[in-house]
Amino acid sequence: MAEEIAEPRVIDALEADDDDVGESVSVLGDAASSTASISESILDYRRENGRTYHSYKDGTYHFPNDHSENERLDLQHHIFYLTFDGKLGLSPPCQGQFKAARVLDVGTGTGIWAIDFGDEYPESQIIGIDLSPTQPSFVPANVSFLIDDLEDVWTFSQPFDFIHNRMMNSSISDWPAFIKKSFDNLNPGGYLELQDFGLPLSDDGTLKPEQALQRSMALLGEAAAKSNHAFVDLASLKTLLTEAGFEDVTEVRYKWALNTWPRDKKNKELGLWNNVNMHQGMSGFLMAALTRGLGWAKEDVDTLVAQVNIDMDDRSIHSYNPIYIVYGRKPQSSASTG
Repeated sequence: MAEEIAEPRVIDALEADDDDVGESVSVLGDAASSTASISESILDYRRENGRTYHSYKDGTYHFPNDHSENERLDLQHHIFYLTFDGKLGLSPPCQGQFKAARVLDVGTGTGIWAIDFGDEYPESQIIGIDLSPTQPSFVPANVSFLIDDLEDVWTFSQPFDFIHNRMMNSSISDWPAFIKKSFDNLNPGGYLELQDFGLPLSDDGTLKPEQALQRSMALLGEAAAKSNHAFVDLASLKTLLTEAGFEDVTEVRYKWALNTWPRDKKNKELGLWNNVNMHQGMSGFLMAALTRGLGWAKEDVDTLVAQVNIDMDDRSIHSYNPIYIVYGRKPQSSASTG
């Protein structure tokens, strides 16, 4: 029977810093990505409202895949790196406590996590899959990328020792099926780690329903549900892993403030970077979801985004993204069906 760690580790409530309300910083690094050599049809991206989107399985994923979004994804990787104190995750394979010969990165995006894992663990073979071919051509010899849909039947020739999945909330239509598929494609003793986000919250009521930030997230949730990609309740992931058969299931929660309002130095830094992350991403988060899903005009989305940006910079609004890390191990006694 699967064992479960009784209580999740949860970060304490963030304390607001009211001494530097005027502080604001904007930092974005230059990033460039080149695509792998694959068929012309996959590279013929959907162009819509000034953004580009994946063409393979068109419409499955509502966030863009252009340079601006790829730059944001690499920045987001940096935020995780800071959150994890220089590690790529919290499960034993990311802590150097378990040797993973074969690794699958599901929804690899720009491939930055897979590349960093390949650099840190040269004895591992890493495969990253995504709907978009936005990964670089020059990668470590032990890293490769495939264009694939995680919700299709998996046809890998061998099972994996570690499966990693990051920031795929509202991108997976059937979480129990995905987790079961991951379980079936792991070797006995292998690990699954989920790193995911929730829509902004506040613990003190300063994020209010009438504010543009809260209204926009409610609309995003409505649009995601209409497209059969509703946001999952992150608190359910631990139970889903346990029900799928994983053991030693662990849940760790963090809070990424939307600006520099926390008093604590590390959380203030995370808030600074997440503010850049959210500013860079907000138009992409909302544009396809609201225009395709709810029939909005581009100009109306642009107006909402401008209002949301004001709220995200307001240090009197103590909002944050809940971040959940959930991982578990496939029992040694389990048969692999991958």
